[in-house]
Amino acid sequence: MALRIIFMGTPEFSVPTLVALVGEGHEVVACYSQPPRPAGRRGLELKKSPVHAKAEELGIPVFTPESLKPKEEQQKFSDLEADVAIVIAYGLLLPEAILEAPRLRCYNGHASLLPRWRGAAPIQRAIMAGDEETGVNVMKMDLGLDTGPVALFEKLPISQNMTAGELHDQLSLTTAKLMVDAARLLKNSVVELTEQSEDGVLYASKIEKSETRIDWSKPAAEVHNHIRGLSPFPGVWCEMQLGGKLQRVKVLSSELSDANGAPGTIVDDTMTIACSSGSVKLTKVQRAGKQLQTAEEFLRGNKVEAVF
Repeated sequence: MALRIIFMGTPEFSVPTLVALVGEGHEVVACYSQPPRPAGRRGLELKKSPVHAKAEELGIPVFTPESLKPKEEQQKFSDLEADVAIVIAYGLLLPEAILEAPRLRCYNGHASLLPRWRGAAPIQRAIMAGDEETGVNVMKMDLGLDTGPVALFEKLPISQNMTAGELHDQLSLTTAKLMVDAARLLKNSVVELTEQSEDGVLYASKIEKSETRIDWSKPAAEVHNHIRGLSPFPGVWCEMQLGGKLQRVKVLSSELSDANGAPGTIVDDTMTIACSSGSVKLTKVQRAGKQLQTAEEFLRGNKVEAVF
C-alpha cells in the first residue's frame, strides 16, 4: 500500500528525494516549498524553487506559504489527510500543529551525522572544520532544531580535496535512497527510533558574508578547508594585484603544499600562497564578471604581483 505523503523542500538538494518517492509509487498529495523569489538581473521576475518546478512537472499541487503559523494554513495542511510529511531542506520551522497533523508524523532528512552539525549549513561546516566523514540522518521531527530521534543513518567519507558542491551532490542522492528506505519501514510499521546523544552537539550556523575572505595568517589546512567548504557558493575570495590594480578574485579550489614563506606571499610561479604554516596552491579561480579558470589559464593572461 502506498503512503499518502506531503513533501516539504525547496532547493535542488531536495529534488532527488521527491523524484525517488514518486518513483516508488507513493502518492505525493502536495508539495510545500518556499515562495518564488525575485530573480534575473533586475530582480523583476519571480523564480520558482527547484522543488516547486519539479513538483509541477510531476503534476503535484504546490503550496508556498510565507509561514505555517496561521490557523488557516494549519487547517489546509491537516485537510490533506497525509500519512506522513517528508521534509528535506524546506526552510521554515514547523509548528506543533503541523508536526502532529500527519498520521505517522513528520520525518526529516538532514545532511550530517547528528548530533554533530545541527542547523542550517551542515555540509559547509563539516568541511570547514576538517571533518573526515559526514552522512545523512533520517529523524522523526520534534519542536527542537534537528533534535528528534533517529530512524536511519548512513556515513560518507570526505576526501581531502572534496568541495562542498561535490559533497552536496553525493549527500543529496544518499538522502533520497535513505528516505525511500524510511518510507518502506513506515509503510510496514517497523520503524525503530533512537534518541540522539547530547554529547558532541555542534551547530552549523548560516554562512555569513563576513566569513568569505581568505585569511592567509591561518595554517594552510584551515585555509584549504575554508576554500573547499564554501565552494562553489558563496565562494571565498582574496585580493590580487594584477597589472598594478587590486582586483577581487574568487577561489574555488586548492591543494595543500609544503612550501613555506611569509603569510600571503607567492612562493612559486603556479599560484602557491604561503600561510602561517605550509601553503595552498590555488587551482581554480574566477575574477568578477569572468569565467571560471584553472590557475594555469588564469596565469596565461595575468601576472600576479601580490596577494592580500
